[in-house]
Amino acid sequence: MSSLKNPSDILGVFQMPKTKSIDFSDWVIALEDIQDPGNLGTIIRLCDWFDIKSIICSQNTVDCYNPKVLQATMGSIARVNICYGDLSALISSSNSRVFGTFMDGESVYEQDLPDRGVLILGNEGHGISKSLDGIINQRISIPQFGNTSAESLNVASATAIFLNEIRR
Repeated sequence: MSSLKNPSDILGVFQMPKTKSIDFSDWVIALEDIQDPGNLGTIIRLCDWFDIKSIICSQNTVDCYNPKVLQATMGSIARVNICYGDLSALISSSNSRVFGTFMDGESVYEQDLPDRGVLILGNEGHGISKSLDGIINQRISIPQFGNTSAESLNVASATAIFLNEIRR
């Protein structure tokens, strides 16, 4: 039961958990329209590594139970609460400081990040939509070093850097 050429000899069967309420007493990751299953799976795994308990996904984000997402989580799907819904409404109800990730934001390395908040990461090709601008308190970025021709970072790679700074 695998699409892989060399699958594992182990098969796990799990019941899909019911979504729990989002606990805004710590950091929460909000994902807007992430399309690549590998990116979502990696972000879930990163949240598990950095002890981020909850992820909020927009309705247009890839399904967290997509087989490629599940494979990329390497089991972390069982330890991270994932909720799909209206990002603006869910985040606005949080009473948390909201950080949006942008190419032109202030350097994350120069921020005094709080003990709790919401970090929004946008779509791989389009970033964060204008519709979320009104709920963002601070625009942050990962500065580019040197004169390279790279346009941007992969959203999962960027998530790793942001989470490291949040927990540092």
